[in-house]
Amino acid sequence: MGKLIVLLALGAIAYFWWTGGAARRRVTMPLSEARSLLGVTPGDDAETIRAAHRRIIARVHPDAGGTPELARRTNLARDVLLAELERGRGN
Repeated sequence: MGKLIVLLALGAIAYFWWTGGAARRRVTMPLSEARSLLGVTPGDDAETIRAAHRRIIARVHPDAGGTPELARRTNLARDVLLAELERGRGN
C-alpha cells in the first residue's frame, strides 16, 4: 500500500511538472475589456497602446496610490492588446 501511495505522489508531481502546474496558467481578458481599460480603439498601433498604458499605470500603480490589482489588470490589458497585434501581423 505504501508503494502505491509513493507511486501516485510521484505521478502527481510529474503531471504538474509536465503541464506547468497552476502557477504557469495564463490569465487573460477579453479584447474589448482590455481596449476599454486602456481607452484605445481596435485600429490603434503598438505605440498608442504603450502610451495609454504609461498614462494609466502612472495613476493606478501602488506607489502612486493605486492598488496592486489595478496595476495588474492594466499590465494585463497592455499585454493582451500587444499580443493581439503581433498575432495580426502573422509574426
